[in-house]
Amino acid sequence: MSNITRWNPINEFEDLMNRYNRVFGLSRNGGEGKDVFSRSDWAPAVDIKETPEAFTIEAELPGMDKNDVKVTVHDGVLSIEGERKHEEESTDKKLHRIERYYGSFLRRFTLPDNVDENSVKAAFKDGLLTLTVQKAEPKEPKAIEVDVH
Repeated sequence: MSNITRWNPINEFEDLMNRYNRVFGLSRNGGEGKDVFSRSDWAPAVDIKETPEAFTIEAELPGMDKNDVKVTVHDGVLSIEGERKHEEESTDKKLHRIERYYGSFLRRFTLPDNVDENSVKAAFKDGLLTLTVQKAEPKEPKAIEVDVH
């Protein structure tokens, strides 16, 4: 399986800091402090699969609507971004425990050279976003004749 996501040690450090901030009540939504980084509070889990014809990226987005998610491809990078809105407390409903992540997210994936960026297809069903990117025919090296004078 070809690896699409590039490992970035800074992202892992940011994730660690975000978890630390949440444990000690320093999240942006709590107002008690500022996150060290301005990264999303959460990111959907993804599975990346490869067949001989295409790559498939499946992102878990439970409780979200397809209108809350935006998928773009630009300069070889596929981006999934959106926002899960927090449920507000009302007079007839009191929130006792919040374990799910809310807020905006952004996931980016560097596409390999052997895909057709214009072939991205998206489907959204039962909280699962499925993106399919068709593989392109490998480009043959172009022979150039050299005139010798």
